[in-house]
Parts: sequence; C-alpha cells; structure tokens
Amino acid sequence: MARYRSRPHTTVILAMSADGKIADARRSPARFSSQRDRFHLEQQIAAADATLFGAGTLRAYGTTLSVTSAKLLHQRLQNQQRSQPIQILASASASLDPQWRFFRQPVPRWLIASAAGAKFWQGRSEFERVIVGEQGAGGAGEEKGATTNYRLPTPDSRLPTINWRFALEQLFSLGIKRLAVLGGGELVAAMLAVDLIDEMWLTVCPLLLGGTNAPSPVAGMGFPENLAPRLELLSAQVEAQEVFLHYRLQRSP
Repeated sequence: MARYRSRPHTTVILAMSADGKIADARRSPARFSSQRDRFHLEQQIAAADATLFGAGTLRAYGTTLSVTSAKLLHQRLQNQQRSQPIQILASASASLDPQWRFFRQPVPRWLIASAAGAKFWQGRSEFERVIVGEQGAGGAGEEKGATTNYRLPTPDSRLPTINWRFALEQLFSLGIKRLAVLGGGELVAAMLAVDLIDEMWLTVCPLLLGGTNAPSPVAGMGFPENLAPRLELLSAQVEAQEVFLHYRLQRSP
C-alpha cells in the first residue's frame, strides 16, 4: 500500500542486461529484449492510466510505445479508459525538439517541467497539458515543507528541479491513479529518493553490456547502504532465456 494516498500507484518497468545495464555505454536504444518482453511491457502500459519517462529516454528512441494489441485495446475500452494511456514526458528544462516523431504519434501527451521550462510549451499544440512541477515554484496545491529521505546531489544546484511529490499529487488530482514509469535511471533514482516508487518489474536479458558509463536502472549518486531502498520479491518467472522479476518496495508500517 502506498504511503502517500494522494498520488498514483507507480510501477517501474525496465529490461536490463545480466550485468544490470539498461543500455550500452553509447546509450544506444536498447533493442536486446525479446518479443515476449516487449509484449510484457505493452501489458503493463495498457494497465496504466499514464506512462512517465524522462527526456533522455525519449531522445534515445524518438518515439514512445503505444498499445497495439487488439485484446489490450479492448480491455482499456471495457475499463472506460482512453484507447491510449497518457504519455507524460518529464524534463525540468523542457529542452525538446518539436520535430521528434513522438510529437506526431497519435497519443495524448503531457509535460512535467520547471516553471521556466514550461513557458515555451504552454499554449502550443504538442502537449495537451503542461504541468509545472518545479520545487518551490509556488502555486495552489504545492506541498509545503517537503523533505527527502536522502537527496541526490545535482551537478549544479542552480538548475531547476522537479518536486516529485508535488508533481504526482497534481497527476492524481487529474485522474491518474496508475502510473507506469519507463526510465531512465535518473528519473527512477529521483523518485526512489523521495519514496515514490511502489513496484518494479525488471526483465533480466542474456547478454553482458559492461561499460563504466553504461546506464543502470537506478542512476544518480546512489544510496548509502543503510538508506538503500529495500525490495520484496513477489515473483520470478523464467521464459526462454529471460527472467521476469517482480518486486514491491518495502515500507515500514
């Protein structure tokens, strides 16, 4: 059960190599998982009201994954959901290229950005909704006195950051009850740092990518061992050469 009730239930879904990398050192688009894993990802997306991903993930792929299975589309229709989940792009700076193919996909698009980053996109057609999630930006509904269990340092403290508790509270108020988090590692780390992840699906794929600079599911500066988030294994399933791991974040009563 989520500790903060006024936010969506969040599930991270990622595929990684056997040595824990979600892409190679060049940060190329990850194409190493099987067709079975891609359908698993589509199932998780179809069960959500919205997906959330960072700008780095979008830059790598250029597009987002939409629901294509007729069965899953029918299920969404029966559940009185949109045919496609809302695709929420998170970028504090919102330094994005309107020419990306993502902006031509027939999916609903929202943006979470800092106050400065949101200015360019407000009133434009690319996003249905632009949400200002900047920490300390002010405005109705902002969480007062929000603290983190362990704040991850940023390269430059002057850069705007997103207050993730505030941002997710806004999503919840707009009807987003289930949120699929698709990466990258910086986004996952930032949400873990403020205890906003509920579940994780990790698919372990049979290859070794290596590379000191290759990204992992959780990036940033990392957590001290005594403050590291702990996981409870809910299931482990082997299919062909892949292992599908389902975890729940442990929380104290």
